[in-house]
Amino acid sequence: MYEAVRAHPDGKSTVARVAKRAADYGYEGVVVRNHDGSRAEYDPERIESEYGIDIVAGVEIKADDPQGASGAVGNHRSSDTIVAVHGGTNRLNRFAVEQPKVDVLSHPMRGDGDVNHVLVKAAVENGVRLEFDLSGALRESGGHRVRILQSLRKLREIVAHYDAPYVVSAEPTSHLELRAPRELQALGEQLGFSSEFVEDGLAEWGRLAERNRHVHSESFIEPGVERGRYEEDA
Repeated sequence: MYEAVRAHPDGKSTVARVAKRAADYGYEGVVVRNHDGSRAEYDPERIESEYGIDIVAGVEIKADDPQGASGAVGNHRSSDTIVAVHGGTNRLNRFAVEQPKVDVLSHPMRGDGDVNHVLVKAAVENGVRLEFDLSGALRESGGHRVRILQSLRKLREIVAHYDAPYVVSAEPTSHLELRAPRELQALGEQLGFSSEFVEDGLAEWGRLAERNRHVHSESFIEPGVERGRYEEDA
């Protein structure tokens, strides 16, 4: 299982410190998902060697409108393993699910954002993962927390209905906010999600990373066509 984290300067802890805690908690990897204006500086090979955990280069594009987001997606697609778009408005939510180059629509229910049948169908068609952001359920209280829980349950129903792709994250911004997989599974069960649902959403980050690394490799030409494949088969 993987967790998608924000590190300094977008968060409070360095990538190395978050990675150490994630390894202690049993995660196989972390996706560094800083916003595009607050990129983290780190040495993934050194951290991987020291803590035995996969470090995935990611980016979360935060833009005021679809036009700004579109340019940023193009800029980051070739350099970052996982590209997410920070949602939370209906315009950005719609933009993200209609872009095959986008891997994840983050925080789709945050702010004024919502997800309906049309958007979920587009996400399925374009392979865009919808994020179940558990940070509010962990760190908010009162009426705000109640509304967050309601939006998560609504998203769960529509994702299940269309068998849409999804990821799960607690969006930790420091090593202190990181939660072990079993804690997130227990939280999910309180929300009406199965333990397997949460586990699969955490694992999806790793599957995305593996797929995209393969696509970006020199051997990949297009689906079903790779350099050297026929020589190996022969």
